[in-house]
This record gives sequence, structure tokens and C-alpha cells, in this order.
Amino acid sequence: MPNPIDPYAALRFKEFNIFLGVRFAMVFAWSMQFIVIEWQVYSLTKDPLSLGIIGLMEIIPAVSIALFAGHFVDQKEKRSLLVKCILGFSLVSLGLFLVTLPTVEATYSPKAILYTIYGLVFLGGLVRAFIGPTIFSLIALIVPKRIYPNAATWSSSTWQMASVLGPALAGFSISWIGVHWSMCVIFGFSLMALLLLFRIAPKPIMNPNLGEPVLQSLKDGLRFVFQSKAILGALTLDMIAVLFGGAVALLPIYAQDILHVGPEGFGILRAAPAVGASLTMLASTRFPLHKNAGKKLLWAVFGFGVCIIIFGVSTLFWVSVIALFLSGAVDGVSMIIRQTILQLKTPDAMRGRVASVNSIFVGSSNELGAFESGVAAKLMGTVTAVVFGGCMTLLTVGAMALGSPSFRRLDLSKDVEEHERD
Repeated sequence: MPNPIDPYAALRFKEFNIFLGVRFAMVFAWSMQFIVIEWQVYSLTKDPLSLGIIGLMEIIPAVSIALFAGHFVDQKEKRSLLVKCILGFSLVSLGLFLVTLPTVEATYSPKAILYTIYGLVFLGGLVRAFIGPTIFSLIALIVPKRIYPNAATWSSSTWQMASVLGPALAGFSISWIGVHWSMCVIFGFSLMALLLLFRIAPKPIMNPNLGEPVLQSLKDGLRFVFQSKAILGALTLDMIAVLFGGAVALLPIYAQDILHVGPEGFGILRAAPAVGASLTMLASTRFPLHKNAGKKLLWAVFGFGVCIIIFGVSTLFWVSVIALFLSGAVDGVSMIIRQTILQLKTPDAMRGRVASVNSIFVGSSNELGAFESGVAAKLMGTVTAVVFGGCMTLLTVGAMALGSPSFRRLDLSKDVEEHERD
């Protein structure tokens, strides 16, 4: 069996490597699709509020059914459920491919196309509500408990790597082959994820309370999250930071109207945070972050807010890229610590429900942050909106640091040691 301190411990399990391939293909397709949609919608409307509406169309279904999705995931076999989720995403991608056909654009009005895109994004939000809890639960069934921290790091690193390449390719793809054929590439990657997933065997259902009433199940899940100070603190801090630091949603405006760098520059800007986060995560496989986790998380989110402010006021492309790169680097620290907290402190029977709460607090705050940024840009102007978001992030960190001494003292070393002994 692999050595628990081996930085490649999780990679020594065949199914985990296949899982990483599935996750890479899905995140690559999803992140590329979001960028292409952003570009197409802003090209149709030239209205920053329309970018915020994209986020709103995804967050409404994602938040509305997230808790039910968590209960459903805890009751079902995870591999088969993920197959259904990927099929749903593939149908959304196929719909976006069809709606961007030149013949469709020539036949229907821009408003009709815009509303159809919003509708497909809404359906994607429904799918997303189930994907997050399913993936989180599946990881714990592929590797043993003592490998959880290492597996969480590699899984997050894969997510970030796909987030680098997806937006980067999206920018170049829009320039080279256009929006329509870019959607075809996205559809191809979703099918690749589906084929890989069939190489993972079905897993046992770990929940001893199968058939438990939905309301009781949801109540138990929420009670567990709100009674765990470590989980609640990490989710709250990250949610508010992402909510007000959602400058990435306004990148089409920066690329087209402020920095004037076109679709290629847009792809570079969009990929810069994920490049920084990927490097941080790869480094963390050798230099774990569980010691003094609370302080490290607070400093990471503080650094994120500073980077967002610098990006907001920059009019130089290279300064903007560096600021976004550094924001991703410190955000990578935040993501690793949060995922480690969730993996170590969540019982197997509650993984779906805890992950669904996580998706409400953090995952959906990306889309809500996009809506907030779009509205703020409409009311304040783009630059002011971004700087305002960065300042709110700094205030959030200060409030958490002063108001929660127990979170500031959080250290995960003992939790890691206990899992290594299991």
C-alpha cells in the first residue's frame, strides 16, 4: 500500500487516476463553455448586466434544489448518478451548439437567441446541483481514508488545471473557429468524460438510513454543518470573499473595452487565476497546509482581496495578468484548506448533504458573485465595482479574524494524523 506521506499516494490507485480524467474533461468543458457563453452574450448585448444574468440563471436552480440534491446523492449509487449528470450536461452543450448555428442566428432575433442561451444555462444549473455532491462523495469511495488529504489536493489541482486550459482554449477557439464550433469542442469533451467514467466500477451506498424522510435528512445535514465551527467558518469566509470578489465575471468588459486585448487576451486573463492556483496546489502535494490552517486561510483570502483591487485599477495588460495570477495562487491555498476540512470532518453517510451546503455557500456564490458584479458595474461603473468587491473581501477577513478566535486557531494536524492511523 502507498506510504501516507507520499505526495503521489492517491495517484497509485488506478480508479482515482481515471476519476481525475473524468473531472478534468468535465471541468475543462464546463469552464470553456462558460467563457464562450460570456463572450457570445456580451457580443449580443454590450450590456454588463447581461453577464450578471448568466450567473443568476445558473444560481437559481442550483440553490433551489441543492439540499434536495444532497439528500438524493446520499441515497443513490454515486457512479451511476454521475453518468446521468454528465449526460445532462452533454444535452445542454448540444443545445448551445445548435442555437449558435449560423442558420439559427440568421433566422431568429438576437433577443430570442439570448433568451434561449439563458434557458440552457438554467438547465445547466439544475445539473450542477447534483454534480458537486456526487463528485465529492465519489472521491471518498475510490481511495482509503488515510489518502483523503492527498486525494483532495490532486482533485483540486486537476480542477484548476482544467480551469486554466478551458478558458485559455476558449479565447483562442473563439478567434480561430468561432463560437459555434467552440461549442462542438465542448460537447466532445463531455462525451470523453462519459466514456472514461464507465471504467470506474459502481460503488456501495454508505448511508445506513436509506429511505429516510427527505425533511429529516435535510435537517440532519444542516444541523451537522452549522454545529461544525471549522466547516461553517471555512464556507462562510469563502462564500463572502467570492461573492464580492467576483471580478472574473467582468473580464469580457476589461478585455474588450478597457485593456483592448481581444479574445486571445480575454482567454489569457480568464486563465491567469487558474494558473496561479494550479501551481499552488502542485506545491501543496509536497508542502501540506494543514498546520495552522485557520491563519493560513485568513491570510489567503486577504491576499485575494488585495489582488482584486490591483486588477480593478490596472490599465496595463501585464499588470492585470499578474494580479489575476496572484489572486489564483492565494485562492488555491483557500481551496485546498477548505476541501481538506470538508473531507476530514464529514462522515461518509453525510457527504452528499454537506457537499450540497458547500455548493450553496461557495459554488453558487461564484454565480451570485457574477450577478452582483454585473449589477454593481451597471450602477457604479466597472472599475469602481471591482475595487468595491475587493474592499468588501478585506472587511470580511477582518471581521472573521476578530470575531472568531477559535477559527483563527484552527489546526488540522491531529485530524490528518488520525486518518493516517486508520
